[in-house]
Amino acid sequence: MCRNIKTLHNFAPPATEEEIRASSLQFVRKLSGFTRPSKTNEEVFARAVDKVTGAAQELLRSLVSNTPPRDREVEASKARARLAKRFGSPAISVPQYGQA
Repeated sequence: MCRNIKTLHNFAPPATEEEIRASSLQFVRKLSGFTRPSKTNEEVFARAVDKVTGAAQELLRSLVSNTPPRDREVEASKARARLAKRFGSPAISVPQYGQA
């Protein structure tokens, strides 16, 4: 349920609004236990996603790092290598930056 929650700080290029919102949506889904809220809870759910998105954007804008930003492609390559080692199959793919 929380696959889209990933580290968004200190990457080049920086996290997009879509990535921040996707992580916020997954966070609210995890907290609420709903993949999709009922009609009764839809408005409250959407409002929570909006507030978490705003808080996450503010946090990411405010954080300071003493290390250079990490390259997304290098990190994705490391993740693919870890998966291949763990599962023994290089056929497993990790989505590239900007892909769903």
